[in-house]
Amino acid sequence: MSALTVDHSPANGHEWGDLVRIWQETDAPEGCKVEIIEGIVTVAPPRSNAHNDIADLVQRALYEVIPRHWGIYQTLGTAVPSRDGLYIPDLAVAPRQVLRDEGGNFIPAAAAELIVEITSKSNAAHDRIKKAAGYAQAGIPLYLLIDGWAPGGPTITLYGEPQRDVYRVLDAGKFGELITLPEPFGLALDTGEFAEN
Repeated sequence: MSALTVDHSPANGHEWGDLVRIWQETDAPEGCKVEIIEGIVTVAPPRSNAHNDIADLVQRALYEVIPRHWGIYQTLGTAVPSRDGLYIPDLAVAPRQVLRDEGGNFIPAAAAELIVEITSKSNAAHDRIKKAAGYAQAGIPLYLLIDGWAPGGPTITLYGEPQRDVYRVLDAGKFGELITLPEPFGLALDTGEFAEN
């Protein structure tokens, strides 16, 4: 099952508020992920077991190093209005107070300290290109891309130092290698348990 396009913003002239309203009102089957990517409301199928397993492994490792006043969220909307984007990353690390202050269903993406995306066959290009550019433009300090569908085999890439809509590669490797997340995380993430999608 691949992602389904629900609405095209440029063709219909939607403003940000209209896109958010359509996103909120989209009736998708339970477990599906509804996002706005470059002005297009999309619905992606539920994550695979391997996908969920990787998310759990990363989340467990992160809980060992993050401050208590931060949370790790699996269904948190992160808004990048300047790119007509409202993404639901696989994991978002953000201060708990931001969620309490914002209310609603999403936070400004700029409030996140780390975003983790795990590619699925149907959305790999979004995670590699469009969402990476959106996260960089929002100024999110670290973006971890776990790409089980990379052309040369499963890879993991840590991006940082955002400039406009581009990140610098801070660390990269194949599944099974250690990836080092710098402070404030200070984590050597062991990807040896990552199942291939």
